[in-house]
Amino acid sequence: MPGGRLTGQDRENIAAWLAEGLGYAEIGRRLGRPASTIMREVTRNGGPDGYGADRAQEAAQVRARRRKRTPPPPPPVPQSGHGRDPQAVEDFTRSFTDLLAQQGLPKMAARVLASLYVTDSGSLTAADLVQRLRVSPASISHAVTFLEQQGMLRRERDPGGRRERYVMDEDMWLRSIQAALEMNEILIAASRRGGAILGTTTPAGARFEASADFLHLVTDAHRQAMDQWRARNAEPR
Repeated sequence: MPGGRLTGQDRENIAAWLAEGLGYAEIGRRLGRPASTIMREVTRNGGPDGYGADRAQEAAQVRARRRKRTPPPPPPVPQSGHGRDPQAVEDFTRSFTDLLAQQGLPKMAARVLASLYVTDSGSLTAADLVQRLRVSPASISHAVTFLEQQGMLRRERDPGGRRERYVMDEDMWLRSIQAALEMNEILIAASRRGGAILGTTTPAGARFEASADFLHLVTDAHRQAMDQWRARNAEPR
């Protein structure tokens, strides 16, 4: 049926028409399919010179069987102490992950950060994260590298140095904002330079000067907040 999945007869036709030298667009027209569908079918089954209808049909059946397998159950809700409702913790973790992603964090980085956030220790190993999030170690590694570059976590070695732990603490946002302020300083300097080159009395130059002034105010405000935070944390509790 046009628009549905390719049938065995479709694949026999594709093989025959490829042998005749027809292009993807013409084959697609004859089958009532987009040329991109034909190209994808041929490319993943040996290419124009190696395409075989029987082999392609068998591969499609294997893929269909894989799709029909029962998906793995969701990860169990972690047990939680302190009288917490484990399901409520799990639901909150999911919603907090979505919030972090809405703020601009890549999805996997948001999942890793949220997982760390809801632990009392504020630290997990790569193996912990793989088990919790059900993703590959490579996915965890990429997310951790990104978060580390943003100053949002740090790495520590377990006693004995056998395993690496990823740690977040109360200073996470402090480090993240510090990294942002360092970028602000670069933007301020570039904006001042742009204003000087373009001329501060011109619209373009004035725009750069205004941007530099605003960023300078924002940076000063953040630095004052950071100083207040450090002073408050330095006070005995």
